[in-house]
Amino acid sequence: MGLLNRFRKKKEEEEALAKTPEVATELEQLCGDDKITYQALLETMFLDPRKIEVSMKEAVENAEKLEKEKDFVRAKAWYEIAGGLAIYEGNVKKVVEYFGKCERLSPDTKYLILENPEKAVAKAQEYYQKYLKT
Repeated sequence: MGLLNRFRKKKEEEEALAKTPEVATELEQLCGDDKITYQALLETMFLDPRKIEVSMKEAVENAEKLEKEKDFVRAKAWYEIAGGLAIYEGNVKKVVEYFGKCERLSPDTKYLILENPEKAVAKAQEYYQKYLKT
């Protein structure tokens, strides 16, 4: 009988979790009903880019070096870092450039931020101004 009680208890716990209301994150609140912009930023932006210990320039140099060496996986990762830092700086042109290079290196990966980069960067800047007290 103890085994059946374990299954019942687990089911009750799952039901309780399902009834727990979701709390929207700061980014979700900022994006509101714009799920595409929210998803784009969720996949690409750093919540606190001040903790990244490399500059955007260094990230790009690393990515270009690795791309020349045909190490596309690591190059893509460095371009993603550079793109995340470009979002923080509010540089839409660089965001498009770096995430475009990511897509070129990995054609199976699509970045929603490239659909409307101006809007996404504007929302990210709003987030940074509100939540990153400098």
